[in-house]
Amino acid sequence: MAKILPRVLPWLPSAKDETDQLTRVLGREDTLALLTMLDRDPVTNIFLRAQLDQHRTAAPDSFAQILAPVDREGLDNACWVGANIVPTAMDCQYAQAYARRALATRQRFASVFGPRDAVMAMEPILGCGPQQIFDVRPNQPLMSIEDLSDIEPAPSLRPATSKDFDLVLPASAAMFEEELGYSPLDNGGGHYRSRVRAMLRHGHTFIDVDHYGEIIFKADLGTVTAKATQIQGVWINPRYRGRGLAAGYMAAVVNHALTFAPLVSLYVNDYNEPAIRTYERVGFRQIGTFATILF
Repeated sequence: MAKILPRVLPWLPSAKDETDQLTRVLGREDTLALLTMLDRDPVTNIFLRAQLDQHRTAAPDSFAQILAPVDREGLDNACWVGANIVPTAMDCQYAQAYARRALATRQRFASVFGPRDAVMAMEPILGCGPQQIFDVRPNQPLMSIEDLSDIEPAPSLRPATSKDFDLVLPASAAMFEEELGYSPLDNGGGHYRSRVRAMLRHGHTFIDVDHYGEIIFKADLGTVTAKATQIQGVWINPRYRGRGLAAGYMAAVVNHALTFAPLVSLYVNDYNEPAIRTYERVGFRQIGTFATILF
């Protein structure tokens, strides 16, 4: 019985009442206040800011909603609840209230990511939900750079185009599988294919190709706003690893990214020490810490 009760707890009336007293769903009239809050930290809040750029409103739709505190003077935190849960920085009380409210939607979530303290405060609540937690990454340095790198950029790195889709997709899938342990193309991978196509269409993927026609290096600007970009999907072909190429390629990615926005960011698993050293060589500096929960 002791093991069953925690799974039921998030849906008990008392838990729901407490959550409703602390949180609310934002509406169209909250859009300006949300924009103002997010722009105070454009690197940490880049995902939510990009969603707001796309949807043009804080109001919910059939896929996602944005939660915020009830009766707070000014808006100082918020949480995206859609296919993923993405909190801003907040204290434990609000993080757990948002987690309970997310569970009450009975949606399935792929992940939770964002500022470490908020994400880790959500873990015990979400761990009582119907989805099994697959992995927790509690310490991911959030890094940024705002100047051209002192490292000589790889001159052959170029923006990929839609014509490169058949070349980029296997590299992107290989990176994903190395990172998460399974292929995004299982069961067709329609959503993943669409995302790869969208990044190519917008010029947000950068590649270098050898004379055999194979990708040597790939990286994406996974999230782009007017104030910041976030590099994701960094991958080097295994046959080219260990040759000291990463820093030059990353410097070139930074140079391209700075044409989109004045701040370039990324976050990385703390156990990936070679990558962290490379990013530091390029000029990235840690400005915070993220965490990720995977389902």
